[in-house]
Amino acid sequence: MKIFANKDIKRFFLSISIILLVFLLLAEALVWLLYKEFSLWFPLLSLLTAGGILSVCFWYFSRQNKIMENAVSQIDAYLAGDVNARIDCDDEGELYRLFHSVNSLAAVLNAHVTNELREKEFLKNTISDISHQLKTPLAALNIYNGLMQDEAEELPALKEFATLSEQELDRIETLVQNLLKITKLDAGSIVIETATENVADMMNDIELHFAYRARQEQKEIVLSGPDTLSLLCDRDWLMEAINNIVKNALDHTEKGDTVRIEWRALPSAVQIVVKDNGSGIHPEDLHHIFKRFYRSRFSKDTQGIGLGLPLAKAIIEAHNGTIEVDSELGIGTTFLMNFLIPTKL
Repeated sequence: MKIFANKDIKRFFLSISIILLVFLLLAEALVWLLYKEFSLWFPLLSLLTAGGILSVCFWYFSRQNKIMENAVSQIDAYLAGDVNARIDCDDEGELYRLFHSVNSLAAVLNAHVTNELREKEFLKNTISDISHQLKTPLAALNIYNGLMQDEAEELPALKEFATLSEQELDRIETLVQNLLKITKLDAGSIVIETATENVADMMNDIELHFAYRARQEQKEIVLSGPDTLSLLCDRDWLMEAINNIVKNALDHTEKGDTVRIEWRALPSAVQIVVKDNGSGIHPEDLHHIFKRFYRSRFSKDTQGIGLGLPLAKAIIEAHNGTIEVDSELGIGTTFLMNFLIPTKL
């Protein structure tokens, strides 16, 4: 019987039974002392009374157990996604007051979820609209800029202006694309499609992506890690995240500096490390670098838009990973990314 699965109820029935048995024995002993004989009617009547009391207790606890099982089933249904699941609380008593409070809590949670979804949808639509509105004039400006450069071969000043204009257009385009990506991640409209990927292959592709820039700036990108290590991830999105971190490292290093990308297997995770021997991050900025549009007053980088690292963090967390940063001024910066290895059941 389910009600006897509860140890307190089991102890209650055992205690009542012992009390009734002791009462019956004492009563029978008293009858013997008074009348020098045993009475069959008194034990029979006592047993019937005890049986009635136990039956009423059993009925009460069975009813309470059924009410609790119904409440648990409704809570489980709510946790499983049925936002309309509610506990019946039409009766009076402390238990039903508790059920009413649980229903009220569920209603408040539903309201918060609805508002959050509405805000995310609004943000998603707003950013999408802004991005769409900016894409067309940006494309036109790029075309016009190209024409200006073609016509400005003999006008150095105009050509320089066109080159600077192109850099700013690229910066605006990067801003729009990053805004769009991070908004889609926030809104949950992007599905991370995971597959088993070779980490060394991904890191080689990232190094190749930045190889030209590194040569131009006379910096070095060094890779270090096992060739056979694999990771369950969305290759394109994870490379986007690490690209942003490597770009940040290149942005804050000088001629002759080195950016190292390392990867290794831990007992329960895959760790990817990006570290440099650049200028480092000011202690005041360490707790803010993953905030969107955050710009340090100590940074020499005047071209950054403050979305690369927040986007990287959002992508890594979408992979159920973590990212940490450690930095020392004048020594360099280290980004540690850890991705749990799924356990086989």
